[in-house]
Amino acid sequence: MINNITDTVKHLLIVNVIMFIGTISIGNGTLFYDWFALHFPKNEVFQPWQIFTHMFMHGGVMHIFFNMFALWMFGTAVEQRFGSKKFLFFYLSSGLGAALIMIGYYYIQFYSGLSILNESGFDTAQVNEVLTSGYNRYDTRWEAVLSQEQLASFVGVFNSTMVGASGAIMGVLVAFGMLYPESKLMLIFLPIPIKAKYFIPGIIILDLISAITGQSFFSPSNTAYVAHVGGALTGFLIMWYWKRTQFNQNRWD
Repeated sequence: MINNITDTVKHLLIVNVIMFIGTISIGNGTLFYDWFALHFPKNEVFQPWQIFTHMFMHGGVMHIFFNMFALWMFGTAVEQRFGSKKFLFFYLSSGLGAALIMIGYYYIQFYSGLSILNESGFDTAQVNEVLTSGYNRYDTRWEAVLSQEQLASFVGVFNSTMVGASGAIMGVLVAFGMLYPESKLMLIFLPIPIKAKYFIPGIIILDLISAITGQSFFSPSNTAYVAHVGGALTGFLIMWYWKRTQFNQNRWD
C-alpha cells in the first residue's frame, strides 16, 4: 500500500523527517527550535518564516510518527482527488490558518494580562523588558495583581513555541471527510468502525472541548488544541469555497 503514496505527500514526509533529524542532531534541538519553531510575535526570537517552518518541526518521535502516519493515510487519498499543486496549496493554507488563529488566541491572552498590569501602574515598556530578560522571567510584584493562572498564562504565552503539522493535517482530515464521507475509520484504542462524516467532526469537537476546558482526551496536555481547530476551520472554509464554485474556476493542477 505504501507504493500508492502520492508525490506531494511523499515529499512532505521527506521534508518533515529531514527537519526532525536536524532538530535532534544539531545544537541539541535548541538551535532548530530558535530558528524554525513558531514563537510568540512579541518575543525577540520570533521570525516571520516561523509561521511556515513550524509545521515541519516536531517535538518527539511519537509526535512525528502519528502526524506523518495521518498525512500518509489521509493525505494520499485527498491528493489523488485534488492533484499535487492544489493539495500542496490546501495543506500549507490549513497550516497557516492554524498558526494565525493560534497567534490570535495568544494575543488575547497576552493583552488580557498586560491590560491588568497597566491598570495597576506597570508600564508596558518595563513589562516587556522584564519578559525579555530571560526565559519565564517576571516581576514578583505582578503576583499581587495577577492570579496564579493569569500570571502563568501571561508569561507562558510570551515564551511559547509551537511545532508540528497537526494544524495542516486537521485541514486534510476535514477534506477527507467531505470527499469520502462514507469511508469507515477507527481509533487504534477503539476498534469500532465509524463513518468519516461522523468520526472527523467528533475529533474536532473533542479538540474544541479541550481548547475550552484544558482537558486532554487523546493528546498530551501541551497540545495546541486551538491550532487544531484553526486548521480544521481553515480546511472547511477552503473546501466550502471550492465546492461552491464546483472546483472548476480554482483548479491548481
